[in-house]
Amino acid sequence: MSSTRWTAEQVPDQKGRTAVVTGANSGIGFETASVLARRGAHVVLAVRDVAKGADAVRRIKQTAPDADLAVQRLDLSSIESVRTAANELASDYDSIDLLINNAGVMWTPKGTTTDGFETQFGTNHLGHFAFTGLVLDHVLASPGSRVVTISSIGHRTGRIDFDDLQSERRYGRHSAYARSKLANLMFTYELQRRLDAAGAKTIAVAAHPGGSNTDLVRNSPAVLRFLNDRIGRAFMQSARMGALPTLRAAADPQATGGQYFGPKGITETSGFPVVVRSSRRSHDVDAQRRLWTESERLTGVTYPI
Repeated sequence: MSSTRWTAEQVPDQKGRTAVVTGANSGIGFETASVLARRGAHVVLAVRDVAKGADAVRRIKQTAPDADLAVQRLDLSSIESVRTAANELASDYDSIDLLINNAGVMWTPKGTTTDGFETQFGTNHLGHFAFTGLVLDHVLASPGSRVVTISSIGHRTGRIDFDDLQSERRYGRHSAYARSKLANLMFTYELQRRLDAAGAKTIAVAAHPGGSNTDLVRNSPAVLRFLNDRIGRAFMQSARMGALPTLRAAADPQATGGQYFGPKGITETSGFPVVVRSSRRSHDVDAQRRLWTESERLTGVTYPI
């Protein structure tokens, strides 16, 4: 596998393929959806705000008039919304070739989702866990399909405390985010193990965007937003560059299950996408399995594999 300068131009033709991208109305998700649409995929923008989704469709069509796009309402902070979206997609599509779990929240104040889960863990991990499980039959129906889940450099400081998964005893917005991004990786590795055991022709892959200029920091304290606007953006790569690890995970013909893609730079904050390593904690098999069991219990969603 080539390790340098993999670009969007290397995304193979996607005609005849259906891609579902969560959080596709802005940032990394928008850039990912744009490239896949330009390469011929039918792209479903699964978003919380359908008006913003419609605006994203309009913006993509400005540069790709023939893009084949649809908008699906999906609020990952509500298991009811996740179930509704999954049912609607199952009704509309016989199969899904690419499921890209991209949406997320970052550094939010202490709070809970509709179902009472800590906001970041509930949205970033449990929402995607439930959504993937509910549409997985349709992903498995397409040989060569992929589930791509977006993590973060921040996962390296993450810890899974099974005695306080919802951060009820102690909450820190940064540690909660890191926990959710660690969970994204552990989910990917356990899902791949289950796909292998089932003999499925579907793979699970992960990616992270490095330090990218997106609106994820909108929930951070005012001083951090100010510093990001005045200083941080000068050192960040564009969302278009930040989307390349996701696109490589989704479309590189040589990618294999369980791989993790990120920018090539020394600190993985910028650069063209390559296979990178995740933390030791992310590879704890016992913890992966326990997290899976807890996620099924909390969401009420069990997997077909």
